[in-house]
Order: sequence, then structure tokens, then C-alpha cells
Amino acid sequence: MKGPSRTAQGAAVHRAAHQLFDCPPVFHDPLALMMIGPEAERELREGRGRQVQDDAKPMRASLAVRSRLAEDVVASAFDRGVRQYVLLGAGLDTLAYRIGTKAPQLRIFEVDHPATQAWKQQRLHQAGIPIPSNVRYAPMDFENDVLPDALEFAGFRPERAAVFAWLGVVPYLTRGAVMETLRLVARTIRNEIVFDYAQPASAADEVSGAGLKELALRVADAGEPFQSFFTSNELAHELRSMRYSHVEDWDAAKMNARYFEGRWEGLRLFARVHLIHARV
Repeated sequence: MKGPSRTAQGAAVHRAAHQLFDCPPVFHDPLALMMIGPEAERELREGRGRQVQDDAKPMRASLAVRSRLAEDVVASAFDRGVRQYVLLGAGLDTLAYRIGTKAPQLRIFEVDHPATQAWKQQRLHQAGIPIPSNVRYAPMDFENDVLPDALEFAGFRPERAAVFAWLGVVPYLTRGAVMETLRLVARTIRNEIVFDYAQPASAADEVSGAGLKELALRVADAGEPFQSFFTSNELAHELRSMRYSHVEDWDAAKMNARYFEGRWEGLRLFARVHLIHARV
């Protein structure tokens, strides 16, 4: 990847659209509109763009709920005394800038490709969003760099527990890079990770499989093709072999029941959406 991630911008626009068009939002992000840039914000407010269409509702729901689940996990861990939060492939995520000054004890590490990090910091500056003192940037290419080195450079304490969020990244990496990162997270007792993954089209129903193929074509056209797919049983087996004692797979039905029950506008998830919360 030579420039900033185009899929990171697309995900941020969906999160911003969720704030405007899905009321009340499942995931509250008052900085989302500021982060996408004035042109994208103007298009949303004028009702233009793919992200505001009715057929984009499941994608808005998916991107909103994965951030909500990750933030629910880090809030619970914080209550138990965990004081490190690592965003792997942070993109335009805004958690650090929403709670950084409110929870100064929580050290937040944003890991991402150097080009995407530089682009994000430029966006923050343009939007007038200050960077809290407890936020650290760790530039890294997941395919070529080593996660412990990137985190150590940023001041991460590997002997202390942390929550890792890895959202919208795993499908774009090779299988080897995914497994290596999961093994590294498992080195410390009490570490937790929340991540989403893509199932092979053959494991989905006909409608979901077709939707997955369409999405795969779209991200490939953006220069960031899917590279890895996992079945739920396969991934659970791999995680348990790495010492993860708690492995919870959140499928669409489970997340719909927790986060979207009784929504009047019919906001719901794709059947193919999967998130995992695993703890060592």
C-alpha cells in the first residue's frame, strides 16, 4: 500500500452516516463527521452517496456494531483494571479522541500503516481535534513489520494486560500475517482481542455469499483485495491452540438480538457478519 487506506475512509463514512440516518445510533461517535472531511460530510448531509441508501443499512449496521462491541469490551476490561488499549489498523477510529482526556489512565496505542497514520493526523489537525497525551502512534506494515517492535517503540508494556481491537483488517491480510499477530497477542495472560473476519462464500447462504462476492470485488477495485477467509470452527480451533481460554463468536443473529432488537427502521446485520472476542 503506497498511500492511505481507501477502505479506512469508506468505513469512516459509513460510521458517520450511521450518526445521521440511524436514530438513535447503536454506536455514538460525535467526531465521525469531522473525521471524514468537509466534502464527504457535505455529501452525507445532502443525502448523496452510496452510504445513505437503504441498501447500505446492513453495512452501516455492521461497521457500527463492530466498533460498539470493541468499545464495550474495553470498557469492561478497564473496570477490571486493564490500562492498555491497542487498535490494530486504527484507520479513522475516534475512540482515543473521545475518551482520552476522560480516562487519562488508559494508554491508547494506534497501530497502522505509516501513510494512513500521517493522513489521519492531518485530518485531526484540519478538524481541530486535539491529540490527548495518553495516545501513542505505532507505525507498522502488518505484512512486513513486527508488532512487538512497533508497540515497544511507542511505549507499550508487554508484561501488562491489554485489549486489542482489530477491526476491518483481517480479511485484507495473508493467513500467515493473521496467525502471527494472534499468537503475539496471546503471549500475555489476560490479554483480549476483538476482531472481525470473512467467511468463505461457500460457507454462507446464497444471498450472503453473493453479497460477499460483491464486496470482495469492490475492495479489490479499491486496490485492497481480500486475502484470507476462515470458518468459525476453524478459527476457534486455531485460537484455542494458541492458549486463548475464552473464544466467543458473535454471528449476525447474536448481535442483532443484543444491539438491534426492536429497531423501528429495520436496521439489522448481514447474515455473513462475524466478530470474535477472545481472551487469554
